[in-house]
Amino acid sequence: MLERQSMVEAALNAVLPASGHAPGGLHSAMRYAALGGGKRIRPLLAYAAAELVNADMSRVDAVACAVELVHAYSLVHDDMPCMDDDNLRRGKPTVHVAYDEATALLVGDSLQSLAFQVLSETVLCDDAAQQLRIVKMLAVASGSLGMAGGQAIDLDSVGKNLSLPELEFMHVHKTGALIRASVQIGAMCGERIDEADQDSLDRFAKLAGLGFQVIDDLLDAESSTATLGKTAGKDAIDNKPTYVSVLGIDRSRDLAQELCDNSMRALDRLPAGGARLRDIADFIFHRKF
Repeated sequence: MLERQSMVEAALNAVLPASGHAPGGLHSAMRYAALGGGKRIRPLLAYAAAELVNADMSRVDAVACAVELVHAYSLVHDDMPCMDDDNLRRGKPTVHVAYDEATALLVGDSLQSLAFQVLSETVLCDDAAQQLRIVKMLAVASGSLGMAGGQAIDLDSVGKNLSLPELEFMHVHKTGALIRASVQIGAMCGERIDEADQDSLDRFAKLAGLGFQVIDDLLDAESSTATLGKTAGKDAIDNKPTYVSVLGIDRSRDLAQELCDNSMRALDRLPAGGARLRDIADFIFHRKF
């Protein structure tokens, strides 16, 4: 993981415009938002899925950058006053606090655009049609049918009592869509796999994405701000529906374990049992920060 995280950091550093390149303030803020923090779960998943299909890792660097740039943009916008209004992210002031709101808005826009620039200017696979499918998959996962749509549902749900299926629907989009896309895109960069293996990968990614959110909700309820690197307990303060508010602590833990077990089983038919994906899932479900 440390090796792959270092690869992502180096690749991001290379594709992000230099702070001295005009407009310097915007480029400085983009680098502030994207570099030097985060677990890089989505790139790690992309690399792990790509290993299963014997992909050229130098090509997968672009995929890893793209999914992380989309994720970073979403965090910048999510933290803004018009969204969750948070002042801490990855242990440092959020972009709109460190810079200003207008800059934060442009940072998010620019990181998202850069993600698709990176995908379009890099040869990801030998089939041009497959490369277009990769670009489309990330676009759908990022937009109103994916992450942005899930965020819209989240904002509309403040102060409401959601059922468990409604909560799951929200997070399949808000959190899960980009995680699923990271796995799927990584697996599209190498040798073709059969439909059954594709379905297994997608099932794994869906379950891992939901589990990631359950663990996030548990950590928000039980950990400190210093441990999380972001404001702890903010979901409850903002009266947002979470797995903890719907199920309680104990049932949320049980659900996380169930999702963990099922995600692992989804990998059983893959080569070597999807060992690298299994390791990342284990980290997702047992992380403490």
